[in-house]
Amino acid sequence: MNPIPLYKRVLLKVSGEALMGTREYGLDTDTLNAIAQDVRDVVAMGVEVCLVIGGGNIFRGVAGAAGGMDLAQADYMGMLATVMNALAMQSALEKQEVPTRVQTAIPMSAVCEPYIRRRAMRHMEKGRVVIFAGGTGNPFFTTDTAAALRAAEMNCDAMLKGTQVDGVYSADPRKVSNAERYEELTYLDVLARDLNVMDASAISLSRENHLPIIVFDIHAPGAFAAVMRGEGRYTRITEPQA
Repeated sequence: MNPIPLYKRVLLKVSGEALMGTREYGLDTDTLNAIAQDVRDVVAMGVEVCLVIGGGNIFRGVAGAAGGMDLAQADYMGMLATVMNALAMQSALEKQEVPTRVQTAIPMSAVCEPYIRRRAMRHMEKGRVVIFAGGTGNPFFTTDTAAALRAAEMNCDAMLKGTQVDGVYSADPRKVSNAERYEELTYLDVLARDLNVMDASAISLSRENHLPIIVFDIHAPGAFAAVMRGEGRYTRITEPQA
């Protein structure tokens, strides 16, 4: 076991769907608490952690009602869903005695701080976990892009994407039994092969900022800490080695 983490400061991107557990939509408390415990273990390693959480688990429940709605308006609804998830994750982390702050791109002073880059960095330097909510604050941008943006702004050493499977595959391994799994990829590999990792904007932003992306199974107990030690199963996306 490597006791020294590979990275000093990381951003963890968790999809809203990852919080559903076996539900059709909404939050699963056991799943939320399990992720909070994993974050606690990584913080205990001395790693500075920030998070971006999607809103698909909540917005999926109102997507039917949003049918035919103006796309920008629907995106704002999705941003509000991410705030709800961020507050739920904050509560779960605080139960684990992890000091936490929520910052949102949409001003909402009654429940969380506005996003201020220097304040967020100061929180992380003090050992607090910062959860970024509200996406980028603009419609037409995904929470993947928001995660890449915040990771770059926070000068993170890597961005981790917690998914439902243990890395990047050529197709969904839950549907395609012979899907190929990748250990290492370049940003251009992801774009050229149209792999369903993150949207093109997030991949391009990560490439421009030389930000490694690590994809792993968020539901595997202890997987987050294992990745920080360079162990376990994951896919690493970086620039090609010279």
